[in-house]
Amino acid sequence: MIIDSHCHLTYEPMSLNLKDTIDRANKDGVKYMLTISTEDKSFEKILNIISRFKSVYGTYGIHPHEANLHNKINSMNIINKVKLNKKIIGIGETGLDFFYNHSDKSNQISIFEEHITAAQNTQLPLIIHTRSAEKDTLEIIKKRKIEKDFKFLIHCFTGSRDFAFKLLDLGAFISASGVVTFKKSKDLASIFQDIPNDKILVETDSPYLAPVPLRGKSNEPSFIIHTVKFLSELKKISFEEFSKITSNNFFKLFGKLN
Repeated sequence: MIIDSHCHLTYEPMSLNLKDTIDRANKDGVKYMLTISTEDKSFEKILNIISRFKSVYGTYGIHPHEANLHNKINSMNIINKVKLNKKIIGIGETGLDFFYNHSDKSNQISIFEEHITAAQNTQLPLIIHTRSAEKDTLEIIKKRKIEKDFKFLIHCFTGSRDFAFKLLDLGAFISASGVVTFKKSKDLASIFQDIPNDKILVETDSPYLAPVPLRGKSNEPSFIIHTVKFLSELKKISFEEFSKITSNNFFKLFGKLN
């Protein structure tokens, strides 16, 4: 069993032929998929998908790119959304992206803090996107954890070794995407080699970041088997054992799924 801990089933081309996409994933051993919210207006689509497909669960959150357009969203808005369906099992993706800066830094930080408050109050896991914002991300998480603990996952980790281990010290789970399989990602692969097995999840971030040998294609949940294969070989354990480990880590973070 494999769990794709982060995909975007509301995005094209997957959304155009969703049943076939999910059937292919299930056939390849992907038992569960977590489809991730990035903006308020697409949340109805997520609710529809999780009601139609037993193997799909969802989240609610605002991506940092969308922060300018959602600067009135507060923690209570987020909490009310996640209460709409028991299959909404996480908050996010939220966080900071100072690489593209599609939204003002102040708006990104403000809405990130609102997501943290919602995670603290619900004890649902927080899914964090962070790019070119290691210092700020660490400072905010550290400060808010002192106030009240919360669970969190760093999705599609591509940061520095120092960042990874400081996050682990704060209790993070860290997710590997297809990026780790890229030929230019040797440093990233080395970091994942040293991250404890009981802290790793796997994801596609589909339709983006298809792993080798499918790089350049539109990604989908079934492609996650290549990332799992790469990491299992990196860790020198069997594909089946690594699949089991990452699935158990998902359950530790998000709870058992029905």
